[in-house]
Amino acid sequence: GSSVTPVPPSASEPLPDAIETAELPDAPNMQADTPTPEETAEEIAANEPQMLRPVQGSIIRPYSSRNEGIDIGASAGTPVRAAADGEVAAITRDTDQVPILVLRHPGNLLTVYANIDNIRVARGDRVSRGQTIADVGAGDPAFLHFEVRQGFESVDPTPYIE
Repeated sequence: GSSVTPVPPSASEPLPDAIETAELPDAPNMQADTPTPEETAEEIAANEPQMLRPVQGSIIRPYSSRNEGIDIGASAGTPVRAAADGEVAAITRDTDQVPILVLRHPGNLLTVYANIDNIRVARGDRVSRGQTIADVGAGDPAFLHFEVRQGFESVDPTPYIE
């Protein structure tokens, strides 16, 4: 290397106060901030919730450190839908013998559905977003307990469904 690196223009001269542009008479008016079709689709997807609300109803018990999910009020027998595409990872019962269904989703996410009845899927089944997987179990009041877990850590499910 005997070549000399030139001094960048920004180091030797200040920028001009304004840059003038001329419009060509027959050129179409191109706006720089016109979104491309891909950007529009991404924006739409960003405005939709990542997951489907498994049942319609009010949140009667919000997420907290003692309630690792949310309880959504719904009548007994209301169909419970899969929040997202996934695979049935487990079907079990808690210590009070309440059925629990766990779905595994991409991104190391799990969804947990409890206080359910009439389970319509089996361990290992692939499920689609919106597919009926069970019914809300009886109770006073009747509700669905719904959790989202990142790995095994519980996270607030509300941002995923709203």
